[in-house]
Amino acid sequence: METKTGYRAISKYLMGSPYKIRPVADLIRRRPYPEAISLLENMPHKGARLIRKTVKSAASNALSGNKQLDEDMLYVREILIDEGPRLKRIWFRGKGRADMLLKRMCHITVVIDETVNSGASKKAEK
Repeated sequence: METKTGYRAISKYLMGSPYKIRPVADLIRRRPYPEAISLLENMPHKGARLIRKTVKSAASNALSGNKQLDEDMLYVREILIDEGPRLKRIWFRGKGRADMLLKRMCHITVVIDETVNSGASKKAEK
């Protein structure tokens, strides 16, 4: 989906705590697309796998919409990890008691934009 601020992809209702996924997202924010993908592929975290799928989807949206773009021209402009609904499960304890087990979900939003080529703008000024 193309927006005025870039190309966007949203993944909703992912089984993963936003508190565990946000530190992974902080590592790739404002990085070039190839560098972000290589970082995510080499990380052992579950959140890295979830974010990588969403980043690749946003890049695919950008490349299919604009034929003149290349992967090297893209960067991760914005990445949001929002809290989704919680699944509530009963966790049975000793002596007839029970606790509530909350299984957290998250929504991942990635906005990818093209970098401004400084070399081309300098030639245009002359």
